[in-house]
Amino acid sequence: MEVRDSNGNLLKEGDTVTVIKDLKVKGSSSTIKRGTVVKNIRLTDDEEEIEGRVERTVMVLKTCFLKKA
Repeated sequence: MEVRDSNGNLLKEGDTVTVIKDLKVKGSSSTIKRGTVVKNIRLTDDEEEIEGRVERTVMVLKTCFLKKA
């Protein structure tokens, strides 16, 4: 399974990615701002999603809103 970011770069466990668009967090009133850096990502079973720690909370993010840092 190949996981790719919005630019087509291959992502792997432990990579660092940057958010390219402001994202609303489901079930919360907060947002993840553009330019937020997510370090040490983990891959999931779905090739369109990754797990990462954002502001001390583990979240699942869509790869179409990320670019490799």
